[in-house]
Amino acid sequence: MGRFDVAVVGGCGHVGLPLALAFAQRGLRVAVYDISQPSVALVNSGQMPFQEPGAPQVLAEVLAKGTFMASSDPGLLSSADNIVVVIGTPIDKHLNPEALGVPQEIEKLSRHLVDGQLLVLRSTLYPGVTRMVERLLAEQGKAVDVAFCPERIAEGKAMTELFSLPQLVSGRTAEIRARAAALFSHLTQEIVELEPEEAELAKLFTNTWRYIKFATANQLYMIANDFGLDYDRIRTALAHNYPRAQDLPGAGLAAGPCLLKDTMQLAAFNNNQFTLGHSAMLINEGLPLYTVARLEQRYDLSQMTVGILGMAFKGESDDIRSSLSYRLKRILQFKSKRVLCTDPYVTIDPNLTPLEVVLKESDLVVIGAPHSQYRELPISVPVVDLTNLRGKGSGV
Repeated sequence: MGRFDVAVVGGCGHVGLPLALAFAQRGLRVAVYDISQPSVALVNSGQMPFQEPGAPQVLAEVLAKGTFMASSDPGLLSSADNIVVVIGTPIDKHLNPEALGVPQEIEKLSRHLVDGQLLVLRSTLYPGVTRMVERLLAEQGKAVDVAFCPERIAEGKAMTELFSLPQLVSGRTAEIRARAAALFSHLTQEIVELEPEEAELAKLFTNTWRYIKFATANQLYMIANDFGLDYDRIRTALAHNYPRAQDLPGAGLAAGPCLLKDTMQLAAFNNNQFTLGHSAMLINEGLPLYTVARLEQRYDLSQMTVGILGMAFKGESDDIRSSLSYRLKRILQFKSKRVLCTDPYVTIDPNLTPLEVVLKESDLVVIGAPHSQYRELPISVPVVDLTNLRGKGSGV
């Protein structure tokens, strides 16, 4: 392919690969670099390593055109005009952000960077990390422009939202922002400019707001449920043709790889003075335990086999990262006689049981991830349906 317009670091993952495919679909020459050789081989063979509607067709298209390739060789980075890094900032087991992770990875890759490139940081950053990367490259004598342009897609909607959502672009100078805007204008014409620190907080604010909204819904669910009332019936009624209530979510296991993580990063940034964020964590992370406690009031779980339908962190996904279905499983393993788990999309968990076996051998079923195929599924035992997917009530 020769020289690349864009190289995506971490490009076989849920964030990097859809972005790379979107750029390639728009005619740019794109390479993805990933340390996972199995994922690289899979992508180059035309197969997606995970589910993302619309992506398989685009992958086949850009491979056929020769505008896209994947590699585990970091040397390709030297041949790209723009480098997009989708390495994020995780939290440790104590819920503290590992803020040095991104700068350390950039330092490992820096020998492959060349003067004149634009380096775009894409995943969530702890506030101040963009400045750290700028300083790191300057100390190494690299004349590389650094921008932070946070991703904003939702899994399952990437190949639509990459082209429809406004792009937040930040850089230390107007010239850097213009370079980043020119790159992302291949995907969308609506560009919003910020300073780097503003963009870092914008990303954290977005995910924290969603997490708090879900916590509000789950707290209201618990209140209604404790009084024998159906939260989803109440929510549906109060939102009917009432615009100010349209954004009230349904209840459910609010999890995934970003929401809790980014809420805790924001808390750490504010010296752990974030009562609202911490309360949201207690509510959302506590919903599995609340559910099991309520079940104990109605059933002798110690004599029952409980089935969990859906182990992904959300419906129609194969992603189990931070899925609260697994927390629910651990609690039920302690409380019940046996737990059987199934999921039509998840392929990396060897302990899953076929759906027909779960339905045949379970005395009680809990819907974890609300996959649409469970909506009309014939089930002869009691069903706990927090999201009211089946339309028969959300109580437990």
